[in-house]
Amino acid sequence: MLRWFTAGESHGPQLTILIEGLPAGLELSAEDLTPDLRRRQGGHGRGDRQKIEVDRARIVAGVRGGYTLGSPLAMVIENRDHANWIAEMTAEKEGFAPKPVTRLRPGHADLAGALKYGHTDVRNVLERSSARETAARVAAGGVARKLLAGIGVRIFSFTQSIGTVDLGYDAVDPMALSEEQVDASAVRCPDESTSERMISAIDAAGERGDTLGGTFRVVAVGVPPGLGSYVHWDRKLDGRLAMAVLSINAVKGVEFGAGFEGSARPGSDFHDEIDFSEGRFRHLSNRAGGLTGGVTNGEPVDLRVAIKPISTMKKPMRSADLATGQKVEAHYERSDVCVVPAAGVIGEAMVALVLAEAFLEKFGGDSMEEIGRNLAGYLGTIQR
Repeated sequence: MLRWFTAGESHGPQLTILIEGLPAGLELSAEDLTPDLRRRQGGHGRGDRQKIEVDRARIVAGVRGGYTLGSPLAMVIENRDHANWIAEMTAEKEGFAPKPVTRLRPGHADLAGALKYGHTDVRNVLERSSARETAARVAAGGVARKLLAGIGVRIFSFTQSIGTVDLGYDAVDPMALSEEQVDASAVRCPDESTSERMISAIDAAGERGDTLGGTFRVVAVGVPPGLGSYVHWDRKLDGRLAMAVLSINAVKGVEFGAGFEGSARPGSDFHDEIDFSEGRFRHLSNRAGGLTGGVTNGEPVDLRVAIKPISTMKKPMRSADLATGQKVEAHYERSDVCVVPAAGVIGEAMVALVLAEAFLEKFGGDSMEEIGRNLAGYLGTIQR
């Protein structure tokens, strides 16, 4: 079983990542993870925090001589901004000098977290609920991506909408896109005119002291059929993917393939017809998003994710003080205007982690060589 954990606070000394269940013999280096960490920090509309942090994962266990050992993998990402927060974030009683935050921020975990854990200082909530934690997810996802790349799986994302500016579901063919084409856009939208309108919308929101949300697509190409299962609710792969993606900060919805738009179509215009050619079964369309019955069907896994506007805004909203109940303006913590482009990279990481887990469940072995034999044997039985 592939399991992974993250630990660390937004302004603590570091983020820590632990991954268990990786096979031995996977070629891996810190440089493999750097491009995704860099992409997570990019995108038009990001805030000043991204200018401070230069995220780089450091592998501290589980790899020797460039290859995984089969033992748990441990990595750390240092928080450069911690140097400015030592007195507030030290783990020791000595030298601890907090500046309690009690003004609650609408849309954040502040109130719910404080009530749940009995905190009187909202910083105890916001430090862990912060999206800073997603840097650790992207590092973990980079490891999963390297594993999947070895079997020919390619995972990418692009921005489909920001605010009311929408590229449209059928405007581009995801299979014709390259990562370079997407990342050339400041908002990671592959259409130039739509990209320009998205940038203008973000700038206008920033001038108002407001924020914008939107949607992004994640596509995984080359996924073999048979991952996941229809036999029980918690083994259905679309359910597992949805849970993983919905766990990303600010994500409020997910759909597969034609999704909500497809629900308005008649069945004759929705279901993907089946063909057999060149020794394999295939579908003539992919409105199901690459999964049927909770199982991958050999087509690209294609999902769209909706992310709400960032909750922290320069234009404060009405709120209350946790300590006194007095009506106040919400606390302002340094923030972004729009994170949709970066959220797509986080979405890639979560999809990679779930697919890697499902892949190892079906083809698992103790080494990459053993897994390769298992996969080859399976593919030999389903291809003619």
